[in-house]
Amino acid sequence: MGKLLIVGTVAFDAIETPFGKTDKILGGAATFIGLAAAQFGLDSAIVSVVGDDFPSDYLKLLKSKNIDISGLKIVKGGKTFFWKGKYHNDMNTRDTLATELNVLADFDPVVPENYNDAEVVMLGNLHPNIQLSVINQMKKRPKLIILDTMNFWMDNSLDELKKVIQHIDVITINDEEARQLTGEYSLVKAAAEIQQMGPKYVVIKKGEHGALLFHKEKVFFAPALPLEEVFDPTGAGDTFAGGFAGYLAATDNISFNNLKNAVIHGSNLASFCVERFGTERMQELDRKEIDKRLHQFKALTQFDIELQ
Repeated sequence: MGKLLIVGTVAFDAIETPFGKTDKILGGAATFIGLAAAQFGLDSAIVSVVGDDFPSDYLKLLKSKNIDISGLKIVKGGKTFFWKGKYHNDMNTRDTLATELNVLADFDPVVPENYNDAEVVMLGNLHPNIQLSVINQMKKRPKLIILDTMNFWMDNSLDELKKVIQHIDVITINDEEARQLTGEYSLVKAAAEIQQMGPKYVVIKKGEHGALLFHKEKVFFAPALPLEEVFDPTGAGDTFAGGFAGYLAATDNISFNNLKNAVIHGSNLASFCVERFGTERMQELDRKEIDKRLHQFKALTQFDIELQ
């Protein structure tokens, strides 16, 4: 079993959906990734930054999930990154009402010494220069470097993003971002072009329509589990990434077939995340629930075809 290093935001979110609204609650890419990966019982660490307004109860929660927070810097007198958003009725579109970078504006990541040999590195959605800084701090080349990014960095830091992409093994982005990055409408063509940039594997997330995994000429499709209600989509993509990275670190197998399993595990965990506001559902999730839903995924995707 390998170590997993997670880099990303630990933050406050305020969310409004058709089902209700919250004041400031626990959020951030690294938080969702860490809580998802924790389901696999592995050694993981978060590299991030918060202000001294960050509640000690949240720190205790992360520790209780066996997440090393020695790389989580607490800035005295600083304020934690804050995002506020409102989702439309279709739950696929949202308006950002506030983004306060606060301590994240000057974030200089420091990888804990006992994790600079981590076998798997999950680079959550952050400025590409921060992601590259973490790669450069690793004592040896990790077995697998996974990158998550978004259209904001494509709009504002494309050259830096392309530089990071040269150094990674897997990229996870959504369909809109894949098209923007390549200028290709066909996701098959887009994935092929992204592989030319550096990654061996491309994961394209399609929200309620599942996820695609590409490697050379191979393609794998994993559906999303049909849910009666989507309460809050915030963090679903990060939860997917955490399940994907956590499974691969726990199994220590980076073959294409095992990446297929990782996509299913990521999709499975993401299906729980959307059932409550923020990280609430992920905090209380247990193995029995996860395994039960994995069987639902299996029933959804396995069938025998009779060839005439």
